[in-house]
Amino acid sequence: MAHLMSTSCSIKISSSYRPCGQPLSQDRTVLPNSFTIKTSKSPFKRLVSKGHRAGRSCVVLATAAPVSKEVSANPRSGSDRSPNDSSKPQRVMVIGGDGYCGWATALHLSNKGYEVAIVDSLVRRLFDHQLGLDSLTPISSIHNRLRCWKAITGKTIELYIGDICDFEFLSETFNSFEPDAVVHFGEQRSAPYSMIDRSRAVFTQKNNVIGTLNVLFAIKEFREECHLVKLGTMGEYGTPNIDIEEGYITISHNGRTDTLPYPKQASSFYHLSKVHDSNNIAFTCKAWGIRATDLNQGVVYGVKTDETSMHEQLYNRLDYDGVFGTALNRFCVQAAVGHPLTVYGKGGQTRGYLDIRDTVQCVELAIANPAKPGEFRVFNQFTEQFSVNELAALVTKAGQKLGLDVQTISVPNPRVEAEEHYYNAKHTKLIELGLKPHLLSDSLLDSLLNFAIEFKDRIDTKQIMPSVSWKKIGVKPQTVPAN
Repeated sequence: MAHLMSTSCSIKISSSYRPCGQPLSQDRTVLPNSFTIKTSKSPFKRLVSKGHRAGRSCVVLATAAPVSKEVSANPRSGSDRSPNDSSKPQRVMVIGGDGYCGWATALHLSNKGYEVAIVDSLVRRLFDHQLGLDSLTPISSIHNRLRCWKAITGKTIELYIGDICDFEFLSETFNSFEPDAVVHFGEQRSAPYSMIDRSRAVFTQKNNVIGTLNVLFAIKEFREECHLVKLGTMGEYGTPNIDIEEGYITISHNGRTDTLPYPKQASSFYHLSKVHDSNNIAFTCKAWGIRATDLNQGVVYGVKTDETSMHEQLYNRLDYDGVFGTALNRFCVQAAVGHPLTVYGKGGQTRGYLDIRDTVQCVELAIANPAKPGEFRVFNQFTEQFSVNELAALVTKAGQKLGLDVQTISVPNPRVEAEEHYYNAKHTKLIELGLKPHLLSDSLLDSLLNFAIEFKDRIDTKQIMPSVSWKKIGVKPQTVPAN
């Protein structure tokens, strides 16, 4: 960030794209000529973001349009709830809004009438450069994404570029935007990344745990009525030989009964960071009266939502590599290029899964039905359970219908996990709030496979096989080798 020191700059649209004002369904809107990055000379309060290498700090606030042309969110949906003023749309800060789940969520909430701000350090894009990885889909810069959204919908999403581990930056961001709800996706979200080497393990825990602590302190200090919606993970629970409840379990022991947090059995330094987050949030709810919802999300699949499908520059990322890619997305990409589906070990590993369209729906439901002051709610956020073998069979069947020759191989499991186990997780609370799931169907698999086929020329087959071993992690910094 230290290079962004001038008063303003203009970033032109990439010539490889059709003008953003021309949505996929219609070609009408005229695109603004540039995206303006505002610095401390703008009317906004100063936001401080420290560069990674420079000794000085950079003051920057990025917005999707000049201040004089800012427009408030248009039609209001269930967004009229605000702790302070019910006549105004809720203001929702999406931390990590440039990422896979965060981008889709930010657009969905904006489209529903919420006033949205994205807070992001853009470090996820740096990971790709460091490891030689790339999204299956070509993704535009965050600046062009937001300009495109504004051109198509007329809605402004504010952008704050900086690191939430820098509390000064986060404080000024809270004071500037004044959120009614914070959706926190802003964490290193890959188990394999956290197991590459010591430095990545330390980064994962520092970034995730300290970042969340800073968010909790910012809520306490500046917006005590703000509702925290935090993305957790079903991986916190592990694979116990009993049913997994939603956050809490009632236990009778030696004649006494109590309801306690469900036991955690994390399986990577990433999953452990999520456990630490949950404990810190639960404590601050009890001690400070913070209201929080922990969404223990299963494995997400898919790439399209109503909003990201409006234009190529709004496309979401889709990771297929062995570090950031998730099982079903990876299998569909592998099938598209004729690579055998890579089943780890015996393939009996069973997890909860959900469509990314349900991710955004779940977040909206949590915001519209906030926790009470002092309440720490836990929702298990998934819609169906599958084993890895079951997913491979579904992709094989769907691929054959498209004329693909889909094969499956068993590869040595790079993880330390049970490959055959009992798994039955409860997930009723979001359904009770009104979640209408998009269940995995033949049509969805066809769509995902066709999407992978469309972009198959972008697939680097050397990135498909796993290259990070749980048992071989060491102190020496590693680069992930191309296979």
